[in-house]
Amino acid sequence: MSLGDQSLVRFLADTAAATPAPGGGSAAAATCALAAALVEMAGGIEAGRGAAASVAAVLPDRARALRERTLELAERELSSYAPVLEARRLNPADPERGHRIEAALLQASASPLEIAEAAGEVAELGAAVASACDPSVRGDALAGVVLAEAAARAALALVEINLTDAGGDDILRRAQAAHRRAADARASVGPVLTRPRST
Repeated sequence: MSLGDQSLVRFLADTAAATPAPGGGSAAAATCALAAALVEMAGGIEAGRGAAASVAAVLPDRARALRERTLELAERELSSYAPVLEARRLNPADPERGHRIEAALLQASASPLEIAEAAGEVAELGAAVASACDPSVRGDALAGVVLAEAAARAALALVEINLTDAGGDDILRRAQAAHRRAADARASVGPVLTRPRST
């Protein structure tokens, strides 16, 4: 059964099980998809209210595309690390073992990189919505920003770990840049999150 067809209860139970997958990558992707859904919802409500053109022009379509893409990445993450485990099971005397492990780690970093980049974009979209939307849905947009930043940071961590024993400097730089985008978006809504309650 694909992740998209599973209940939340099943997904959480499978993640909690003592098995390699679903793991951090699928969780980060699912978190990003949830963040995109919140931004999509808040942006859709604002578009329906005749929101500013800058918001209505990009939402909810772009957020929906990111939600769908990150759900696909969550599915891909279920098997992305299997080649690494297979390579590590090779005989240590095998001259191809080191090369196989490095190649598998580079390949396993591809989907976390995509998750990080999607999360960076979701965070930016969420920040744009939060700054323009009605207070009744601002909290949803802000939640999307915070979740997107967390997804980007989690995906970056996976890339960093994968590339400890491999090359891939460009992959690492791109993942770091994606997280910075998400962190900057989160910082841009910081005043909204910490705004004192009016009396």
